[in-house]
Amino acid sequence: MRVNLTTLSLPRSQSDKGSIPLSLTIRPACGLPGDFQIPTNSAWLMKLLRQNTTLPAAVLERFESKLNNPAGAKLLGVDLNETVLTDIGYFID
Repeated sequence: MRVNLTTLSLPRSQSDKGSIPLSLTIRPACGLPGDFQIPTNSAWLMKLLRQNTTLPAAVLERFESKLNNPAGAKLLGVDLNETVLTDIGYFID
């Protein structure tokens, strides 16, 4: 399923060493309703994207560099299979 990923950085606690706490919104890329929001962190998200997408390294690096930006970061039209989406709690009908 093609989805759009949008992040917003959350305030860091002292226990967050190197990883940025995030709010991740997953939205169907086709424009249908179905937004899903999950709290996570940059390390988990980047691992997920590296292991479960075919996005070029340059695209992932550019996205990762924007994760701490107050305006957030976006990846549009990312192909994630149903297993990955289900594993993170996004249920598909």
